[in-house]
Amino acid sequence: MKQVFWGLVLACTQLMPAHASLGPQVLRLAESQAAELRIDGRLDEAVWQRAPVFDRFVQFQPEDKKPAAWRTTVQVLASEEALIIGIRAYDPVPELIRAPLSRRDKIARDQDFVAVYLDPVGHRRSAQFARISAAGVLADGLIMAADDAVDYSPDFELQAAAQRLPDGYSVELRWPLSALRFPHSEGLPWRIMVARNIPREAATLVVSAPLDRESQSFIAELQVLEGLGDLAQQARERSFLSLRPELTLRQRRDEPGPGQPVQHQRELSLGAELKWRPRADWVIDATLNPDFSQVELDAPQLAGNTRYALSLPEKRAFFLESGDVVGQSLVDGNAHTLAAFYSRAITDPDWGLRATWRGAAAEATALSVRDAGGGQVLRADAYGTEVYAQPGASRASFLRGRQQLAPGRDLGLLLSERDYGGGLYNRVLGADGHWQLNEQHQLRGHLLLSRSSLGFDEQGQAQAIAAKAGQHLWLGWRHLSEDWSNLWDLEEVSPGFAHDNGFISQAGYRRLTAHLAKRQPGLELAPLGEWSRFPIYELEWQLMLQQSQTLADARLGVPGAELIDRKLQPGFWFATARNSGVWGHLGLDAVRAHSGGRLHAPRTLSLGFESNPNAWLSFLMAELEWGRRLDVAADRLGRGANLTVEAKLRIPLPQGFGLEWEQRWGEGFVAGPQGGRSLTDSNRQTLLILHLSARDSVRLIHQATYFERRAELGLFPAEEKTRHRSLVYQHRDGLDRVFSLGLSQADESPTQARGTELFAKALLAWQR
Repeated sequence: MKQVFWGLVLACTQLMPAHASLGPQVLRLAESQAAELRIDGRLDEAVWQRAPVFDRFVQFQPEDKKPAAWRTTVQVLASEEALIIGIRAYDPVPELIRAPLSRRDKIARDQDFVAVYLDPVGHRRSAQFARISAAGVLADGLIMAADDAVDYSPDFELQAAAQRLPDGYSVELRWPLSALRFPHSEGLPWRIMVARNIPREAATLVVSAPLDRESQSFIAELQVLEGLGDLAQQARERSFLSLRPELTLRQRRDEPGPGQPVQHQRELSLGAELKWRPRADWVIDATLNPDFSQVELDAPQLAGNTRYALSLPEKRAFFLESGDVVGQSLVDGNAHTLAAFYSRAITDPDWGLRATWRGAAAEATALSVRDAGGGQVLRADAYGTEVYAQPGASRASFLRGRQQLAPGRDLGLLLSERDYGGGLYNRVLGADGHWQLNEQHQLRGHLLLSRSSLGFDEQGQAQAIAAKAGQHLWLGWRHLSEDWSNLWDLEEVSPGFAHDNGFISQAGYRRLTAHLAKRQPGLELAPLGEWSRFPIYELEWQLMLQQSQTLADARLGVPGAELIDRKLQPGFWFATARNSGVWGHLGLDAVRAHSGGRLHAPRTLSLGFESNPNAWLSFLMAELEWGRRLDVAADRLGRGANLTVEAKLRIPLPQGFGLEWEQRWGEGFVAGPQGGRSLTDSNRQTLLILHLSARDSVRLIHQATYFERRAELGLFPAEEKTRHRSLVYQHRDGLDRVFSLGLSQADESPTQARGTELFAKALLAWQR
């Protein structure tokens, strides 16, 4: 009966007049009118009474194709300087609105928020977005359509405010035209979508566009923003300049270990970042002597039972201002996009320069950075990654351009070089493409060719070698429909391929992968009576198939067509109440630890869930893998497990204070042949943030890792521990004024080395 009802609703919607599908309409303002607006979230100025109201929202999650249950309205004003967007979120139970204080860019599905997605290029390949919580906290960044990758690193010059009301809340967002990136001429109409998140039992997400789960991406249905007139033409010549000098004072005390002299160091450094938009289609970024010490710590990973290097997400804004043009993705460490450019390969830049251009049917970005060194160089083979110390300072350069050949068809070219001086270099030339065959099928792929003269001897010292060539080929096919979500990948990386501006943790292999997911409509289960009833909004039966084989590598004596691994992993995933997901799969695999070694057959069961349980326990995730696991170094199977747990708490305090508490814990082990643990790998991270106001906070981090291996035939015992603690006070007034004062300490064993640092940093922006 429900299906019949919603079918009639959709049929009636399709019969509505054409104007009903239009998105929000713009009211143009004179500058004098715009100057009178106060961005305070109240929407009480007279001009809001004249602005057109859009309220035709539809539900996207937990179930799509339904009218929104709670009313949301959008109004858009436009002046010569900015778009001003007013959003009214009505709520029949406003006391349940979740509006905790939190950090910038930490607005997630556990909070009430509204979001605005803007695509001034008009191709719906990427969009700039802003999320504003009911507490007025802002998150902004980019979203890429190719894989729905969300990048919070870019920070735009936005102004936002929220106001709690007796029947909900309202939001005002001022988006300067200078913060938008669009072509100088021949551009398509600007597009927009507004979303609202309601984190209750059903964890509802509603959108202003006709989006459903068959859409190829979250921004596939962005609607034309009507009523702009010639505003884009007026704004395209307007320039924007922002200069952010930063001053850092640091005092360090290093204790290398017992019996070694203690070292003291004081440092006063001045750095700066510049952003210049000479006109709408160009953005120039420059950085000089940047200090990234206040970038949030990387979450620790379990790395003791693998021979492959692990990628880390980028958190430095300079490198990701134009992430959509680079094609870099942050979703699950996607190996294909990271192979093209991995900015974490640049460790300590002295200076950097970047230029990005966007046209109506093409775009390009170029980057050049001098890296002072201290980082790592990866050299991979089929069974592991060798990690070497970077041979001093280097020059990293990267160029990528993309041309739209036809709607849904793109071709890109890239050039990359890492110059270490003295004839040592690594160069990569590549091409990539995207072809949207129809609404259900798309093809993606790239071909990268490398040439490198940087090698390393048996002691790990850099040396010049005869230039070695290699290639990296990847082809991917995606099929998405109402009933199926499938991915097929073919990847081949030759033994000689190296990319020092990218991330290559494995080489010398050919791999075929298929991810198949059969979707089923939602259902409702009540296995133990009415009290245990819970809905299943979406259900997928999944199957992962993969086979990897070696390519012949004469240097290491690896034969061709040797099976590295074969994976057969049936599983399931379903979505239920409170934005919860539950998943599980069987691991019926075959894997080899090294060339010529035994082909093992591990058998594992993995179960996991994540949820936004309530207002104070805002996020909870746990995943367990258990069974017969491979001990890579010992080259044998043993009983073992991997457990990962993550919890986030948001606790309101008196006097308007707020507390964020995040806890991560991971542990893995493999039992030995005589019983007991042969291998133990664990980590934990505790993050506490006390919000004194929307601008002031105190952050405490405690992070520890532990690895132990017991002695057995052919293996020596080993034990390593690291700990890091930091306490930081920060005052932040948007992007313009930031002051930090903190103390950090790190130590490790068995060396018993310890480092302590006291620092102060001040940033003051100047804009024109």
